[in-house]
Amino acid sequence: MPEISTSIRKHLDSLPAYSPIEPFEVLSSRLGRAPQEIIKLDANENPYGPSPAAIAALASMPFPHIYPDPESRALRKALQEFTGTPQEHLLAGAGADELIDLIIRVCVEPGDTVLSYPPTFGMYAFDTRLNGGQIIEIPRRADFSLDIPSIIRAVEVHKPRLLFLASPNNPDGSIPPASAIDALLELGTILVLDEAYIEFSDGGRLGDVTTRIRQVPERENLVVLRTFSKWAGLAGLRVGYGAFPAWMLPVLWKAKQPYNVNVAASTAAVASLQDIDRLADTVTRLQNERQRLSSALSRFKWLHLYPTQSNFILCKVDQVPASDLKANLATRYGILVRYFNTPALQDHIRISVGRPQDSDALVAALQELEHGQNFS
Repeated sequence: MPEISTSIRKHLDSLPAYSPIEPFEVLSSRLGRAPQEIIKLDANENPYGPSPAAIAALASMPFPHIYPDPESRALRKALQEFTGTPQEHLLAGAGADELIDLIIRVCVEPGDTVLSYPPTFGMYAFDTRLNGGQIIEIPRRADFSLDIPSIIRAVEVHKPRLLFLASPNNPDGSIPPASAIDALLELGTILVLDEAYIEFSDGGRLGDVTTRIRQVPERENLVVLRTFSKWAGLAGLRVGYGAFPAWMLPVLWKAKQPYNVNVAASTAAVASLQDIDRLADTVTRLQNERQRLSSALSRFKWLHLYPTQSNFILCKVDQVPASDLKANLATRYGILVRYFNTPALQDHIRISVGRPQDSDALVAALQELEHGQNFS
C-alpha cells in the first residue's frame, strides 16, 4: 500500500510559496503596538476605506443567510454601466486573484508555458506553477520597460498559452505604452491585461481612465482584469472582475466555483458603483498625495524614485541595505513598507500612498534615520 504522502502531486514539492502581507493582529503582536499605532504602507490598500454607501449597504444586507447569485447579475449590470463593457463579457471573482487562477486552469495544460515580465505581480508565476504550467520570465529593462524584441522571440520559441501583463505594473507603477500592448496583441496569443491599479493612473477621472476593457468584445485574444480592492477600499472583501472574449466565457462559467463572490462582497461592490463621485474624490486625494510624497522622498539623495501611475512608489535604496531600512521603520516607528527579497529588487522598497499624516510620519522617520546614519 503506498504512503499517503505520495498522493500529493509531485510538481508541488518544488512550488515556491507566495509571501502574503500579514494581518493587523499579527503585526500588532509582533511589533508590540496597537493596530491604530501602525502606519501600514506595505500592501497598497486604500487608507480611507470603503465608501460610506458601501458600509451602510453592508449594515443592512437583507439576505446574508442565503447563497449568493452564482452569476453576480446585479454586480455585472452595474459594472456594464461603469466600464461601458457589455455584461455578457463580464465575470466577477473573489478578487482578481481568483480570475488569474481560473484563466490558467482553463487555458493551460500541464507542461504548457506562460509568459511573464518580472519584476511584476508574483501571482502570475505562482498560479502557473500551481497548475502544472511552466513560467517563462522575460526580465524587464533597468527602467522597468518591456523588452518587446525578447518577448517576441520567446513567443516564437516557447509558443505560450498566455501572456500576463500588469498595467500599471506592480511594483514600479509604470504603464506600458500603447504601442507595446498593440505589439503583444498582434502576436495572437491571449494577453491577460491586469489593470488592478488603473484607476490611479492619470488617464482621467475615475471610470474614464485609459483602459483597454472596452476593446475586449472586439478582440479574440484580450482579457482585462480589474479589482475593487484598491480604489474602492474593499481589499478585505475580495471582489474583482474581468472582461473576456465571447468564445472563452462558456468554459469559464462552467469552471468557476458556483458561489465565488459572497453576498457581502457583491453588496459592497454594487454600492460602491453607486457612489462613484465620492470614491473619485478619494482617488484624487491619493493621486495628489502621491505627488506630495514623491516630492518629499526625492529630497533624500539615497533614494531613487521610479515614475508611478499607481498608489505606490518604488524606491531604490543606496548606502544601506533596503531590508535594514524596512526593519528599522517597522521596529522603531511602526511604519510598514514592502521589501521584496528577490535578486532584481533586493535594494528596493515599495511605499504605498497613505494619508497626509502617514506621509509626514514616514518622512520624519527617514530624516531621523538619515541623521543617525550620517547619509550624504
